[in-house]
Amino acid sequence: MQFDTVRPEIAELLYRLKNRADRDAAGPIIETAANFLARHRDKFDAIVPVPPSLQRAVQPVIILAEGIGNTLNVPVLSCIGTTRSASVLKNITDPEERRKHGEGLYQVDAIQTRGRKLLLFDDIFRSGTTMNAITDVLLGPGQAACVRALTITRTRSNQ
Repeated sequence: MQFDTVRPEIAELLYRLKNRADRDAAGPIIETAANFLARHRDKFDAIVPVPPSLQRAVQPVIILAEGIGNTLNVPVLSCIGTTRSASVLKNITDPEERRKHGEGLYQVDAIQTRGRKLLLFDDIFRSGTTMNAITDVLLGPGQAACVRALTITRTRSNQ
């Protein structure tokens, strides 16, 4: 069965990058995000990408975070790790089950985050489970001064 899916332009670019490994789609996304973030630049001193949950030849969240960081001259910190596979979370639709699975999933290298104003970055927002869990780790054990968040798009479902 085929669906006639209509996406906003930036979502279509992200789809091409994420599902077709089309690196040319990254440039306009990076430019748009960097232009938006430039006026908020004083609110963060580093970007923390959410770790990819699936292995891909092209990791969109990393490509985009590094591109945004380079454009804004902001360091990108690879300071979040996982204690087990995060890919299972994608298949859980019940919000309470997603929250439970996210508990203890992430760990942080506090040496990189202590006292910093961080921008947590992900390519797609679904329910907030991942970003909430990572924010808790960054503010708790990571001792970040504050965490702000940015995603490029969200999925149709909030499940």
